[in-house]
Amino acid sequence: MYVPSHFAEDRVDVLHDAIRQAGLATLVSMTDDGLIASHIPLLIDPNPAPYGTLVGHLAKANPHAGSGGRDALVIWQGLDGYISPSLYETKKQNAKVVPTWNYVAIHAHGRMEVFSDPDRLLDVVTRLTDRHERKQAEPWAVSDAPADFVQTMLRGIVGISIPIERLRGKVKMSQNRPEIDRRSVESGLRADGKTGLAELVATGRIAL
Repeated sequence: MYVPSHFAEDRVDVLHDAIRQAGLATLVSMTDDGLIASHIPLLIDPNPAPYGTLVGHLAKANPHAGSGGRDALVIWQGLDGYISPSLYETKKQNAKVVPTWNYVAIHAHGRMEVFSDPDRLLDVVTRLTDRHERKQAEPWAVSDAPADFVQTMLRGIVGISIPIERLRGKVKMSQNRPEIDRRSVESGLRADGKTGLAELVATGRIAL
């Protein structure tokens, strides 16, 4: 990912928090049949330092299940939106403005491990379930299902683990524009009902 310095977010704690808040990740890797992408939820473990490890699972029939030992790229994307030149206050001063697109993205690179140990799979499935069920009024737990049924389901999946070797975030929110343009972009986005994007332009902080 091309990341000019004014858009860079490289603080590991900030990136880890954003990944924890994110729902779905895009996993990309090479298979025997070429590049493939899968869309899956993932957990982030802080170890090993400095970047941690991504953990999740896939259907055993997914071609990604054969990508063990290969390099992988994982992508999370946050809010994004078109920025019209008409939003720039400096447009009134000269015509030297062009459209752009504001967005938030995180990229993680690492070598993927694929595993099928039942106990390890159960741990991953349980942790993922607990992570996403905790906001429910009556959270469902893996242990609510019959144990033999759970074991049958586990036989249909494989786990993945990706120790992160490189982690980068990009928050492209008009930071390269003069302050007067950032304020006018924020105001224009709010007027258009895009309050989430406007807040990111105002703060420059990452949010997924």
